[in-house]
Amino acid sequence: MIVDKTCYSAFAEPALHRLLRHRNADALIITGSETDVLGVVDLGYMVALVTDAVCSSSDEGHDALFQVYRRRYSQQIETIDAEAVLRNWH
Repeated sequence: MIVDKTCYSAFAEPALHRLLRHRNADALIITGSETDVLGVVDLGYMVALVTDAVCSSSDEGHDALFQVYRRRYSQQIETIDAEAVLRNWH
């Protein structure tokens, strides 16, 4: 299934949220995104943010956002590297 992205954040796209709800998704593994574009949190999903598979326009911003995610959003966002994701995939 393909959902066209018409705005900066894919999670601001209503069709994506409808698709995920239709599939009863409650948790997502996020890769290939910018660190600072995580509108998915506002939609209530549990998130595994793959630390070595996301980027930002600056290293400083990237590092600062990971600090925020680990401290403030630790109930909803888990930070994990790609190796750990693959090791725990089932």
